[in-house]
Amino acid sequence: MAESGENPLYSCRNCRNPLAFSTDLLSKSYQARSGQAYMFSHVMNIVLGHKKDMKMITGMYTIAGIHCSSCGQELGWKYVRAFDPTQRFKEGNFILEKLKLVKEY
Repeated sequence: MAESGENPLYSCRNCRNPLAFSTDLLSKSYQARSGQAYMFSHVMNIVLGHKKDMKMITGMYTIAGIHCSSCGQELGWKYVRAFDPTQRFKEGNFILEKLKLVKEY
């Protein structure tokens, strides 16, 4: 699974399913229901839920929930669309809740 050293993985805390490489981490300054969350440019081994519009702190978005493909744990969401043009940089990126991740080397 995780190769030692160079590129640590973030995995599902529940089942250790690999979810994202540390090189795909864009920011650690996001908030989710459970607290701190991380934004990634790419994730793997996830299942996307249905799209829905959601009002968040920074505006209105179309998002899709993210679940672990192995155990089904809800992990965060994908930004599908930002209604505010200044927030469009988030589109296509993924938010994973820190409490639901474990960093493996």
